Amino acid sequence: MSANYLAQPDLGFIAELRGLGGETLKKCYQCATCSVVCPIAPENSPFPRKEMIAASWGLKDKLISNGDIWLCHNCGDCTDMCPRGAAPGDVLAAIRSAAITEYATPKSLAKAVNDPSKLPLLLGIPAAWFALLAIITMGFGGTMEKIFHFLFGDALGGRLHWSHAHEGSEHVIAHANFVSTWFVDMTFVPLAIFATVVFFLALKRFIVDIHDNAVLEGKTDKTSLDYKALLMSIKNVIPMILKHNKFTQCGSNKDRATPHMMVLFAFIGLFIVTAVCGIMLYVGGYAGPYPQLNPIKWLANIAGVALVIGSGIMIKSRLTNKEQITTYKDWFILGVVFAVGLSGMLTEMARLAEIAWLSYFFYWIHLIAIFNLFAFLPYSKMAHIVYRTVAMGYADYANRK
Repeated sequence: MSANYLAQPDLGFIAELRGLGGETLKKCYQCATCSVVCPIAPENSPFPRKEMIAASWGLKDKLISNGDIWLCHNCGDCTDMCPRGAAPGDVLAAIRSAAITEYATPKSLAKAVNDPSKLPLLLGIPAAWFALLAIITMGFGGTMEKIFHFLFGDALGGRLHWSHAHEGSEHVIAHANFVSTWFVDMTFVPLAIFATVVFFLALKRFIVDIHDNAVLEGKTDKTSLDYKALLMSIKNVIPMILKHNKFTQCGSNKDRATPHMMVLFAFIGLFIVTAVCGIMLYVGGYAGPYPQLNPIKWLANIAGVALVIGSGIMIKSRLTNKEQITTYKDWFILGVVFAVGLSGMLTEMARLAEIAWLSYFFYWIHLIAIFNLFAFLPYSKMAHIVYRTVAMGYADYANRK
């Protein structure tokens, strides 16, 4: 039996949702068409009608902790069929954006990521940082070589080197001569750790909140949390996520499944490339740039092309679909993902064309884009992949039907 709930309307939260793309929420007159037409809404307490009620009243506490907002894939069926044009899918997207900010630490950084006026700062800081590292690498390589060998040369038997440029490769252009590989790793490894810690702290609250909400609304038969069982449930839903089963159940935007899968598998491929290249470099001592016939190069090129095409299709879809609400948060992550893929391809093409300065310029752009992807992952729309995966895993664990 559901417990009593004391409504605590928050007018500020209503304004926030409107600013995040949910300006149509007050058009809803509770006909329940959205919940009826949704192909993926659970039979037990389906969405998004109840979420539209809560949003209209500004019930922030009831919405932010609601795992159902993450089960919605914003396929658009409810929005297309809504007789009042209330766009429930866009309202739930706005709620998810608010939830990401709410769980993020620090919130000031989350707000900065979603503020267009802060974009020059978000781009300028990594641009200046990598420019500084490039100046040190190119202008003070000899000094760094001496310092490096003084610190590590004798202890590690000379296996570690300041420059990871591979002599005798296809061309003399090596990006390690522009920004040292050590500088790149010293930047991105801490960023990856930072993003992981932020997600860990957020998920600790998130899991407890969605469980308490499910118990309150009678959406689960679990009275307590079993984290081991929850992890197994998360593991169970990963194949469904990789296959994009939920997207293929949608009608209005079913074609979105293909570009989403291209981007997802492109990132998986690029992660594998990064891991393998790290092992080849630091364990095997085999530095790049690698020949084009190297299998890991094939995977990198295929994944890079898939990333550009997939994100490009997404951008084109949003530009041509005038009815779909696209907020700054959507454009930010789409722009970052597209920039990562395109700058990576242009860097490689300029290197193969033996235009060193152009290759180094595109590599600088590439590093800036990756910095924005890594550093702001817990605050951008890309955080969906983490929260949605956990929410879907919890739904499986909680016997959500």
